[in-house]
Amino acid sequence: MNAETGNPSAAAAVEVREVEKVFGPPTTGARALAGVSLNILDNEFFTLLGPSGCGKTTLLRIIAGFETVTSGRVFLFGDEIEDLPPNKRPVNTVFQQYALFPHMSVAENVAFGLHRLRHPKAEVAKRVDEALDLVQLGEFAARRPSQLSGGQQQRVALARALAPRPKVLLLDEPLSALDLKLRQAMRVELKSLQEETGITFIFVTHDQEEALTMSDRIAVMSRGEVQQIGTAHDIYDRPRNRFVADFIGETNLLDVTVENVDDGSVACRLQDGGLLQATPSGEAAAGTAGHVSIRPEQLVLVPPQEPALMQGVVDRLIYLGTDNQHLVQLADGSEIRVRTQAAQQAEKDFAPGDKVGIRVNPGTARLLVD
Repeated sequence: MNAETGNPSAAAAVEVREVEKVFGPPTTGARALAGVSLNILDNEFFTLLGPSGCGKTTLLRIIAGFETVTSGRVFLFGDEIEDLPPNKRPVNTVFQQYALFPHMSVAENVAFGLHRLRHPKAEVAKRVDEALDLVQLGEFAARRPSQLSGGQQQRVALARALAPRPKVLLLDEPLSALDLKLRQAMRVELKSLQEETGITFIFVTHDQEEALTMSDRIAVMSRGEVQQIGTAHDIYDRPRNRFVADFIGETNLLDVTVENVDDGSVACRLQDGGLLQATPSGEAAAGTAGHVSIRPEQLVLVPPQEPALMQGVVDRLIYLGTDNQHLVQLADGSEIRVRTQAAQQAEKDFAPGDKVGIRVNPGTARLLVD
């Protein structure tokens, strides 16, 4: 399967082609999207991930019909829709603020959109029951939103969006108002809900952990452009450039010079003279200066007398419960992070001030060719 476009035999639920969005005059306005193209497959949990202001919510609103494109085309199951009004699109949106009607019961909130679509009363009642059962809130149908917890209110908003049976469900940071424990629980529920309904979910978030745990594929965005599209493993283990490597999780970025290139692998010379084998993210040439990305969990601390790629001194130890994180000062003054499961580190407990060697797990270093 191609990580950029998905399986070509699968139907594209949403296709975005060279979409530009400029707020204000086309030549002098603020450019929110710069030639964005992507395919989102039917029955896929697809996430738009990036920092604030990267264009992810603007793209979601264009798919929903709440924003117009400056140029480009948008297709929904093969039909061009960029000029179609929101109420004519078979999509629904769940926003960060759930916007439930406080004077209505849970059931009335879920039924609201169905009544506006002029469904018969009997069908409305059936769909409301089905939607509430789907989000496990059937027994709360008569309650008002104020009588529910934040997580339950979010489920009501989901039920309301799912009741009309949209082909695509858009979710604009719907978990951000919840506390950590509830966010973690709702991630599992959202993914299960998507799999159970078979509806295409397009999820917007700035939270890397949310994206990695729920998504079939992720589009990482920055400054109105898509930096990389792929599975969670693609994005985390094989970042395309420095932005993706640095934005997704934690990483160590080491200054290197390419020594030689051999059959898809490159030998990189570190600042202290050590030689490191890495996999390039693109075309690399001998003599090129660049950066190698190594995740903290792919580094191993050893006693200083043992063979190692780098030498340093432990500057700080951070206890994270299941993990220990060591901040190690290298000879050139730079700092590197090493993350180890606490149970594995018990036999070799390095403390601040200790001299250590640092090894790299084979095949885990990535030369970033931006």
